[in-house]
Amino acid sequence: MTEQMRTSTRDLDELRGRTAAWLRAQVGGDAVVSEMSRPSGNGLSSETLFFTAAWGGRETRCVARLAPALEAVPMFPSYDLRAQFEIMRLAREKAGIPAPRALWFEPDPAPLGTPFLVMECVDGEVPPDVAPYTMGGWLHDASPEDRRRLQDASVEIVAALHQTAFARPELAPFGPAGLRAHVEAQRAYYAWAHGDLRVPVLERAFDWLAAHWPDDPGPDVLTWGDARIGNIVFRDFSPVAVLDWEMAAVGPRELDLSWMIFMHRFFQDFAVSMGLPGMPDFMQRDAVCAKYRELTGYEPRDMDFYEMYAALRHGVIMARLWRRRIHFGEQPMPADPDDLVLHRAALEELLAR
Repeated sequence: MTEQMRTSTRDLDELRGRTAAWLRAQVGGDAVVSEMSRPSGNGLSSETLFFTAAWGGRETRCVARLAPALEAVPMFPSYDLRAQFEIMRLAREKAGIPAPRALWFEPDPAPLGTPFLVMECVDGEVPPDVAPYTMGGWLHDASPEDRRRLQDASVEIVAALHQTAFARPELAPFGPAGLRAHVEAQRAYYAWAHGDLRVPVLERAFDWLAAHWPDDPGPDVLTWGDARIGNIVFRDFSPVAVLDWEMAAVGPRELDLSWMIFMHRFFQDFAVSMGLPGMPDFMQRDAVCAKYRELTGYEPRDMDFYEMYAALRHGVIMARLWRRRIHFGEQPMPADPDDLVLHRAALEELLAR
């Protein structure tokens, strides 16, 4: 968690040349693409590229999102970049959420070897994953008042998305509705991500969910999916861009709330494991749910269930991430497959509870 993980096998110089050729075809004239770079602290699923594009006397700082190459051990079995492009437009235009302005979606894999989307780059600060924001930096060192302002503003993003009524045809790219369908999709993802390798702590968590299923999962909404502060760009502790929509789905509101709460716990636990105090009073369940209730009038329910589900979902992802590190020679295969889950202790605590 304190060193950058490898996410790509593609050559940046080659990508820059191919992107410039593609852009010239889009704008119908000369276009120049600056030297490309990749993010250093966040963004471990899709391949992300930063560059500046100049054409027709204008200059735009851009971000491109590409599905990773197969040899880079992708985090997900498929990458529906068209759906991501569409949800950014919906979130921005219909929910008033500051999603980045979507510029182009290219479905043809020929220009860069895979479909991709391009959006405007938004300046600001992002709480980093590597090294985690709970270990130091601008948010860690902020006043309690500024931290709370950022926390409340983050919950407001989730509330705004959930409160916006989208037509069903607009939701179609995000899969079938309902908690049951969402969990079954996670089972399928676990089977794809790990094949014949069993991770017992994750399978125990699936069994726990089946035994503690909510009586009434509540109404379905369009969920962000990866609702966490590490996917938000802030200025003066206020959101200016909301990123990473690839896990968007239709399901209960609690999916986003529990994910936001658990993802902070994940980084908080890591700081504590390193002997640091972290940020123990930040993103606590009671405060997050109270703010959401104030904004929407909806009382979050069955949060123990959804916290377990968030821990399980993140566990499947982390185990896949660790297998990517093993593939690139950055990490040995552990003797116990449960150790592929970095937050194994948190999962076991929730199972015991």
